[in-house]
Amino acid sequence: MAVKTAGGRLEERWREILSVHARTMCEIDRVLHPHGLGASDFEVLDLLVTEAPEEGAQCRVQNLVGRVHLSQSALSRLIARLEKDGLVERSMCAEDRRGVYVALTRSGRALHTEVLPLQRAALARMLGDVEDSRP
Repeated sequence: MAVKTAGGRLEERWREILSVHARTMCEIDRVLHPHGLGASDFEVLDLLVTEAPEEGAQCRVQNLVGRVHLSQSALSRLIARLEKDGLVERSMCAEDRRGVYVALTRSGRALHTEVLPLQRAALARMLGDVEDSRP
């Protein structure tokens, strides 16, 4: 029997984290697809609800960059797609011409409310026993 080194256990744990993440993202994609969303789309809508909870409230895109699993350019493309679908609105920051604000539209808030239980149920299915499965 091979003896596991500390480095080997660390790599094994890392691979398990990646595997759980991939399976969870696929499940969220599957349940949200009928609603025209993917896991990353939902993640951005969910962050906007958290960061700008009142209707009409805006969030600076730069504040989202470190909180999503996307590069800045991928996030910009995703926000452009959400805007095209009427779920968010973008506007320029008057104080800093490089800054961009994003806000949920009424349609975006309504869709988020509709699919939130689906996303949370997928998380519960996929991650509900993660704590129990740790060595």
